[in-house]
Amino acid sequence: MPSDRLERPLAERLHVPDTAEVPTPHLGLSWRRLDGTDVSAVLGLLERCAAVDRAMMRLCPVEIAARLGGATGMVTDSLGGFAPDGELRAMAMVYLPPHDTAMLRAFVTATIDPEWRGRGIGRALLDWQDARARQLLAEDGRDLPARIGAYVGEHLADRRKLYVAGGFSSKRVYQEMRRPVSRPVPEVTLPAGHRLVDWSRELDDAVRQTHNQAYAEHWGAQPFDPESWSVVHPELAPAWSKVVLAPGADGHEVVAFAMTSRHEHSWRQLGFSEGYTEQIGVRRDHRGKGLARALLAEVIRALAADGIESSALAVDTVTEGTHRFYEELGYQRQGAQILYTIEI
Repeated sequence: MPSDRLERPLAERLHVPDTAEVPTPHLGLSWRRLDGTDVSAVLGLLERCAAVDRAMMRLCPVEIAARLGGATGMVTDSLGGFAPDGELRAMAMVYLPPHDTAMLRAFVTATIDPEWRGRGIGRALLDWQDARARQLLAEDGRDLPARIGAYVGEHLADRRKLYVAGGFSSKRVYQEMRRPVSRPVPEVTLPAGHRLVDWSRELDDAVRQTHNQAYAEHWGAQPFDPESWSVVHPELAPAWSKVVLAPGADGHEVVAFAMTSRHEHSWRQLGFSEGYTEQIGVRRDHRGKGLARALLAEVIRALAADGIESSALAVDTVTEGTHRFYEELGYQRQGAQILYTIEI
């Protein structure tokens, strides 16, 4: 990010508009903010779009309800477009992750019913989202670097063009990978004194602290405090989430983890059952010992034991050699999510 831009205060760099213009009536929809009473309508819209968009991952019902009900700790705004028959045909959200410290971030998502695409609704929603993101970032009050971001499937060419036209640039690519759990899993021996156990609530805060240390050098990562960490994995499966304990000054301490979720709502669309490893991390002073390999092997075994068919995860392609590590464990590329951003 150019240093001359950061010499100016964030309030000046944001160019905050006075109003965020809602899409005009000529597009055929009436607009209002979404709330907790709209969860069923939102899920219906997402379901109609899933078959067309072929998204590997979708927001879970629990997370949707929490966001619309204001229970995530995020600063959130939303807009729903309703047809004359009362059906939700388009929606847009802007959300700011809670407790950002090094950089303020606003993420935008939009969903438009396949039958209502190609009418200019997407661009109108993006204009509203850009304006609301800038307003919400300004309301934070801190003078920090800022980013507006959106994740887009690499196969959605029209959507990618929309964001580029809206001033966004491709910033990062996250490769989506999966493997059948029926394939053989390599045997991995832990270092002496190390133990591999299931995640538990008693270990959770130590896992959070290990996450903050393990991800401190990762691009775009920000530390989690207890409040923000408590809502980050709404569909966590304890028996599929693994933790490595190593001898420490105060007994055994958490040095590595793999957090895996059960996104059962997406299985029908996928056509098979799956465990999704959201995060895997190893403390810097314990890398090179095969802990990540041992964690994933145990995750796969746990999925197989529960009759689950597939194991999946996402990989930052910028990290050199990372995708090869997962390929050696049998994971294969299925697609990618591209992060588009406006850096402010």
